[in-house]
Amino acid sequence: MLAETICSAVSAAGLGIAAVTAWRKRFLAATRIAAYSLVPIALVLTGIVDWVAGIAFKPSVWLGFGLLAVAWLLFMTTRTIERRGGGTRKERRAAARAAQGEAVAPAASAPSLGAGLQGAGAQPKAKSRQQSAAPGEDFSDIEAILKKHGI
Repeated sequence: MLAETICSAVSAAGLGIAAVTAWRKRFLAATRIAAYSLVPIALVLTGIVDWVAGIAFKPSVWLGFGLLAVAWLLFMTTRTIERRGGGTRKERRAAARAAQGEAVAPAASAPSLGAGLQGAGAQPKAKSRQQSAAPGEDFSDIEAILKKHGI
């Protein structure tokens, strides 16, 4: 009963302020104030105020909100730890094994860093045209793509 009275008074005061604002020829602001002032009485008429008042004074409801907060806190803590720690134990072990292994390109038949591991009598392979050129000097493939698109 008290909540309904307070909401009605707030709505009436808001509509009065909207009327004064409209009298001052500020119609857009008056319309906005009128819209805001109708919200409390609309909440009373829909029954939401009674529902919120019923929830606010029950200890079991507050216990439920507390448990939701604890669950959310645990969830966020585990996500933070997971992001910092690198995942699960299996993922960390797999990453450690991969780091200890040789550096091999996915399609390579020999380690990409294994040039120093070749025997003393081994001859280095001849460099291809792309490897012999300095990086950024061979633009033939880029030129071919641009010509294909008419640029």
